[in-house]
Amino acid sequence: MGTGDMENAFKRSLNDPTGFWGEAAEAVHWHKKWKRVLDNSRQPFYRWFAGGEVNTCYNALDLHIEEGRGDQPALIYDSAVTNSIRTFTYRELRDKVAVFAGALARLGVGKGDRVIIYMPMIPEAAVGMRKSICSGLVLPGGGWGRLEHFRGTVIARRTHCS
Repeated sequence: MGTGDMENAFKRSLNDPTGFWGEAAEAVHWHKKWKRVLDNSRQPFYRWFAGGEVNTCYNALDLHIEEGRGDQPALIYDSAVTNSIRTFTYRELRDKVAVFAGALARLGVGKGDRVIIYMPMIPEAAVGMRKSICSGLVLPGGGWGRLEHFRGTVIARRTHCS
């Protein structure tokens, strides 16, 4: 998208927000389509896509695989610290998420349980976060606290360097 296209899109998003965002939302898979793009009946409290249901986890991986993009790159990890680059396809990420899901299931982790992802910004952290969020698990915000300050059903952490 060129600079002129971006500028036009930005202007349209301001001048016709319901039209702009309604069109943009068509690119997303909805389990239940919205009734209204913008519900402004209780100003200043606004609701976007009122009545709609979307599964962002499904849209992030599964939909791409179903639409034939399973072997395309989904995540490129480029680390200046380890001087390494790793590329993961949508299918590889889905499979890694499934392995992590199995590990959590074997530990008896279920919806509403807390899972602490205590890792640096590595692909495995993204896999753990995706699985946890898609399963309705709670991911407490961590920041830069010490591990012993967190309380969770499971603490997933990196134990070796690769």
